Amino acid sequence: MITVIPVAKIAEDDRGATHFFDTDRTGQFIIAYRNAGSASGRHYHKGTAPHKNPEQIIIMQGTAMVNWKDIRSEASGSIRVTAPSMVIIEAWAWHEVIAETDIIVFELNALEDGKEDTYRI
Repeated sequence: MITVIPVAKIAEDDRGATHFFDTDRTGQFIIAYRNAGSASGRHYHKGTAPHKNPEQIIIMQGTAMVNWKDIRSEASGSIRVTAPSMVIIEAWAWHEVIAETDIIVFELNALEDGKEDTYRI
């Protein structure tokens, strides 16, 4: 229900590192700055919104714990994500992102994308 893909590094020098990723998504995206200890998400999507099926976020800086539970079964889990990594969250996966450090999250959708397809339990 949750897949983590490290964002590939293509170069590094005395200035820092350069990474890249592919996406077919366009439009508005979200950049979220979260403080250590904060929780985000705590919801699930049924997959009716194209940009929430699956939901894609990139942890750009820091470390977070992603907790999930399949709404349709008893399956659940947790995965620690260290930047830079893309997190792919399938439909029907209740999920929360707990910032272990201050984090920066790049979300590949706009607020409007999930407006009609976000459910809390």
